[in-house]
Amino acid sequence: MITVDTIRMEQTNLTNQFLIAMPSLKDPNFERTVTYICAHNEEGAMGIVINKPLDIELGEIFEQMEIPINDPDAYAKKIFHGGPVHTDRGFILHNANQQWDSSIIVSEEICVTTSKDILEAIAEGDGPKDSLIALGYAGWAGGQLEQEIMDNAWLSGPADRDIIFNTPYEHCWELAAGHMGVDIDKLSSDIGHA
Repeated sequence: MITVDTIRMEQTNLTNQFLIAMPSLKDPNFERTVTYICAHNEEGAMGIVINKPLDIELGEIFEQMEIPINDPDAYAKKIFHGGPVHTDRGFILHNANQQWDSSIIVSEEICVTTSKDILEAIAEGDGPKDSLIALGYAGWAGGQLEQEIMDNAWLSGPADRDIIFNTPYEHCWELAAGHMGVDIDKLSSDIGHA
């Protein structure tokens, strides 16, 4: 049986899209964030926040995991708070030109990987050209994200790999909205409400 929710879900697959927190969203996990959606289906959605750095560098992760570091640039790489779910697990967004033990292909350009082999390659200097490493992820139950969008918590639109990998985190929120043609600073926090 086809329902309104089924039709809405078929029209709203947000995989490989950005979610941009509206100015009115004050949840400390998501205020002024840009989330890259890695998977979205009728069961729910999973994404990685790309602009919320933690006070930890990759070298500390290498030391905890006892991974030898041969690339000094890898040591100082920032780690991001990918979201409030499983904050003890690492998720690496990276360009899609290599496959690792546990990778999910999100688009032709971007994969997400959770296996140790990619970290070992990064430590050696043989990792992906572009990567963003996060602890935790953002998750939504089936229909939850769609409801939050209808409640004006989020803007959604096409992702831009340059914003993910090459934009300073403090500029991602404004630039991701601008990528959609929106000046986020001019949006009212009461948009859509009478």
